[in-house]
Amino acid sequence: MAINQWPENERPREKLLARGAEALSDAELLAIFLRTGVPGRSAVDLARDLIGRFGGLRGLLNADEKTFCDAPGLGRAKYAQLRAVLAMSERYLAEELARGDVITGAQGAGRYLGSRLRDRPREVFAVMLLDSQHRMIGYEELFEGTIDRASVHPREVVKRALHHNAAALILAHNHPSGVAEPSAADRQITQQLTDALALVDVRVLDHLVVGDGVPVSFAERGWL
Repeated sequence: MAINQWPENERPREKLLARGAEALSDAELLAIFLRTGVPGRSAVDLARDLIGRFGGLRGLLNADEKTFCDAPGLGRAKYAQLRAVLAMSERYLAEELARGDVITGAQGAGRYLGSRLRDRPREVFAVMLLDSQHRMIGYEELFEGTIDRASVHPREVVKRALHHNAAALILAHNHPSGVAEPSAADRQITQQLTDALALVDVRVLDHLVVGDGVPVSFAERGWL
């Protein structure tokens, strides 16, 4: 049965408008993006098939162009639309932080850093640069490593902090394995960076390790 023949309160688009996105399943949200199904399958049916094929929304959103376009009901136009949606989401989070809001905890920074780093195939070390009021004035990815280690050079981090005239930093890196638990090496480089930046009066507010789920905060663990 076509979706337009369903009871109105069961149609994904109408349900979203009436009850909000949190009331919809992953398949229903994807169906709104897809708009149409394929012969014999509604958009919701197709969405369920795709989620199963890719192992979840994350697998679908991170698929390369060929893998994405080879799936039934998709194609280059849908791929371009999806990349645009993801880019808009990332820029929205950046604007939320850039509009002058003070960063007081790991939650706001974690959302932004998760969107930038969570699904990177290699380990990336990045910094959020903050002014004296702890408002973001810049974001830079400084080092990229192998699948499990990035070489972080304190001198380069200090140079970028001085370049932006930053008063504070939030350090971040991802664990491509998805396990965000910090290693002994993570704690060691954090201390080295904290000491080096203190020499130029720049404070390290936090170090967030991004994996699956909520990033791990050094500050919340009392390590800073």
